Amino acid sequence: MIPHSFIQDLLARVDIVDVVGRYVQLKKAGQNLLGLCPFHSEKSPSFTVSPSKQFFHCFGCGAHGSAIGFVMEHRGLDYVDSIRDLAQIAGMQVPESERVAESHTKARALTDLLTRAMEFYRGQLKESPTAIDYLKRRGISGQIAARYGLGYAPEGWQPLRAAFEKYEDPRLVEAGLVIADEGKRYDRFRGRLMFPIRSPRGQVIGFGARVLEAGEPKYLNSPETPVFRKGHELYALHEARDAIRKNGRAIVAEGYMDVIRLAQAGFDESVAALGTAVTSAHIGALFKAADHVIFAFDGDAAGRKAARRALEAALPVIADAKRASFVLLPEGEDPDSLIGARGAAGFDSMLTEALPLSQFFIRALTKSPDGRPPSSAEDRAELLGAAKPLLISMPPGAMRLQLLRELAETTRTPLDAVESLYGLRKAPARRPTSDERRTPRMDLGDLKLSILQQLLNHPLLAREFNQDIIDEHLHGDDRVDQQVVEVWRASTATTASEAAALSHGALLELLGTSDYAEEYRSLAAQEMEIETSVEVARQVVAEAFAKLRLRGFERERADRLAAYQQEPSSERLDAYREADQAYMRARVDPAKVPVGPDAAR
Repeated sequence: MIPHSFIQDLLARVDIVDVVGRYVQLKKAGQNLLGLCPFHSEKSPSFTVSPSKQFFHCFGCGAHGSAIGFVMEHRGLDYVDSIRDLAQIAGMQVPESERVAESHTKARALTDLLTRAMEFYRGQLKESPTAIDYLKRRGISGQIAARYGLGYAPEGWQPLRAAFEKYEDPRLVEAGLVIADEGKRYDRFRGRLMFPIRSPRGQVIGFGARVLEAGEPKYLNSPETPVFRKGHELYALHEARDAIRKNGRAIVAEGYMDVIRLAQAGFDESVAALGTAVTSAHIGALFKAADHVIFAFDGDAAGRKAARRALEAALPVIADAKRASFVLLPEGEDPDSLIGARGAAGFDSMLTEALPLSQFFIRALTKSPDGRPPSSAEDRAELLGAAKPLLISMPPGAMRLQLLRELAETTRTPLDAVESLYGLRKAPARRPTSDERRTPRMDLGDLKLSILQQLLNHPLLAREFNQDIIDEHLHGDDRVDQQVVEVWRASTATTASEAAALSHGALLELLGTSDYAEEYRSLAAQEMEIETSVEVARQVVAEAFAKLRLRGFERERADRLAAYQQEPSSERLDAYREADQAYMRARVDPAKVPVGPDAAR
């Protein structure tokens, strides 16, 4: 685990303007900088970078974050690799345990071996008339073959010996290039067209291989290795990332050759799963780059099964602003054969006619091949049962509500009955008691939210009031209470020197593992157009705490009045009068809550 102190130091040394400016042309716009968003296609710039907050936000697609978040989104790296990337720019060494450093060194060595193997296979392709003829017959140009790094593994037991002087190196086995069996060593891939598989960083991490003519298995993948996990990678995501962002969509096919054929036809935004079912992690990664994911699987039983699994994987990660569609290819066709028969225009028309997820959802769950609604009570009950786990897996929101309505209409069942059956129906709102109706309504949430927003925008403010103020006004009774306390603790846990360099973006990284991390980032994004000075923010916080104190007196007075009315007594009447006087004094002369540079001392 990388220490928080290192991450803070890193973000203090790198300027988000420089990091973003490597990829986006930025122009001054007031106190911020503006440019065309690198994450979606737009003509008018809506991508904003704040130098003071060290934070970016796109008002078009909603992407936002710190310098680390930008590298993660733009280069498709994970959190740790993004930190390594920024550390390299800043000339810093990421602190790692001996075990982690050893693992990192091993991974780099394996990817180096795999890259050397890719270069060998590419050279062999140029020397193989059979492989070249195969690609020509499939309509694949040399330009596309070069873009995707296609190669050829020659026949024979040990062709790789020509590429590696130390063919006995055990790392060749660990990389999945060589098989060691009963003292004998031989190449894993022989007589096959080679498809390099790259990580989001562009490193070669494995291979897919296809026989040129008849033979089994038709496709052969690298085995699981320290650098290659089939269930976590998508074929050609690295090559397709820019096209996915530009076009605002990703096309998911079944096989490597489908992707290559689609790219040849101009559909550069195409990817494929690596011989496994598409997972929620795969789809989540695609939704980070585009708002629309289109599944185009083969028109056979296996393809329909893959589409059903893709549906199940998409439901838990689809947000209201995202779309998923399903192309239903004719029986026996795949994207490769369809383009061969109908051309790019024919396939494009299939994409246009793709079923939206809401329609495919019902069709996939009904037994009718044409998606007709069930006609019998038994079939409707079966459909309701099949849909239950899928809908429960979805996050609450407009998309789930629309699917529930579609299902209710299809099964001729009232919506509230479906929600009740699935345990999704909210309990009716409780009528307030007479005592509660007498209690003044208080906007406590808004006051606490304003404190939270200012603490996120100006992390140093947290050091200007002490624990006593937190204990008095924030009792952890609700979500915002917990959030303010968490942000205050994160900001004050740093040393004085670290606090001086704690930017808005750095604070959000400190809170990155919080259950509320995304809410914090969203709040920060909402404030991007507001450049409140620290003096104004300090005043807002002080006034909010003062109002919270007044609300506390108000609540105490209401509670004592309710107690007296419930069971009148002289003691309860005196208690109410005491609370009433305290409340009136606070209204006439509200005490200021100490917030400022000297308040926490």
